[in-house]
Amino acid sequence: MIYNVEKETMNKQDKEKLQLERLQKTVRAVYENVPFYQEKFDEKNVTPDNVQSLEDLKKLPFTKKKDLRDHYPFGLFAVDQKEMVRLHASSGTSGKPTVVGYTKSDIEVWSEVVARAIASAGGEPGSVLHNTYGYGLFTGGLGLHYGSERLGMVTVPISGGNTARQILLIEDFQPQVICGTPSYVLNIAETMEKMGKDPRKTSLKFGIFGAEPWSEEMRQTLEKKLDIKAIDIYGLSEIIGPGVSIECHEAQDGLHIADDHFYVEVIDPETLEPVEDGEYGELVFTSLTKEAFPIIRYRTGDIAALNRETCKCGRNSVRMSRVKGRIDDMLIIRGVNVFPSEIENCLLQVEELVPHYQILLKKNGTMDHIELQVEVNKATFEKCAGDMEYLNMDELRRRIQHQIKSNCLVSIQVQIMEPGSIPRSEGKAVRIVDLREEKVLQQ
Repeated sequence: MIYNVEKETMNKQDKEKLQLERLQKTVRAVYENVPFYQEKFDEKNVTPDNVQSLEDLKKLPFTKKKDLRDHYPFGLFAVDQKEMVRLHASSGTSGKPTVVGYTKSDIEVWSEVVARAIASAGGEPGSVLHNTYGYGLFTGGLGLHYGSERLGMVTVPISGGNTARQILLIEDFQPQVICGTPSYVLNIAETMEKMGKDPRKTSLKFGIFGAEPWSEEMRQTLEKKLDIKAIDIYGLSEIIGPGVSIECHEAQDGLHIADDHFYVEVIDPETLEPVEDGEYGELVFTSLTKEAFPIIRYRTGDIAALNRETCKCGRNSVRMSRVKGRIDDMLIIRGVNVFPSEIENCLLQVEELVPHYQILLKKNGTMDHIELQVEVNKATFEKCAGDMEYLNMDELRRRIQHQIKSNCLVSIQVQIMEPGSIPRSEGKAVRIVDLREEKVLQQ
């Protein structure tokens, strides 16, 4: 189902004309109403009149997360507070949160792009959507909620946590779609198994997963364990929230960007120059229709590539690859750059392991030291009669290290743990634990 046929199948010429009209309006709005942007434009000696084509976007300054924090809380808003209807904010775990605002029109646009996204993932009017994303200042819960209602679905706003009750409602309400972080929905499936229930026997047909990086191997695990199609959704509050892009269930081959509302670039994070389609680089987004919090050339820190070919589902919006990782999550192990998702790919190919792991960053004298904690599955644990000493740890450890060495080109210390040893999350999974300064980084 295509929710908005006119916009999602618009030809290239009409799309670019619409994008330029909306870009020019947005650029004028930020220049006239946001002192930060007026100053940045003046520094580059550009004005709204200099934007006569989409190529002219490259003349404009980048926006970084630091700029949002430096102008906390409302310094980048383009409308008066009396025009606003809602605020959202990040968790602020590394300092002051980043704050974003919405007008009534912004909420309407957000609802529509999320409705498109859910329809792309297999949602239909009248079917039931089970939403485990957190409600509150985090944009995930309310973003999916409003889009689901806009599409005409029956929405279950259960949020995260209380896993036993989640399972009860899945059994009783018979939803077709579940939304959440992949790690938490996997936790729901594992809890069902512990309760003697088969997670493949539910009514679920589609899962919409995001808010944390996850691999193709994790997709296969979720699809096999729950007998569903696992769909990747992407969004960030600085742009609007969830719904910036999503895979279609027909192809599951790249995430369709709502590019009539969000203009995307991919740049080399070092040179800041654009890269060719198909090459990986940093995603940069410019909002085209936001009123309260328009943003120009926002550097997301997310690594992905673009594909402009028409998809077999019929949509011809530009597609982005699955996010490979974040620039600030990248690990440098003996000079080699490695993303946690690449390590996850390797672990999910070892049949004795479950898809839960943590990367511990430690100090060994003056040198950084990295330790990978993995967890054996229940079947493997039972084979050794519940005694890890009887498991051939050295052989299993060698296979894990070989898998990582072959695919990531690094050697890493591996600690094998019993089932249930690694903490489960009811939201975003904690994959990297930095013990060098006793701080936890959420991925």
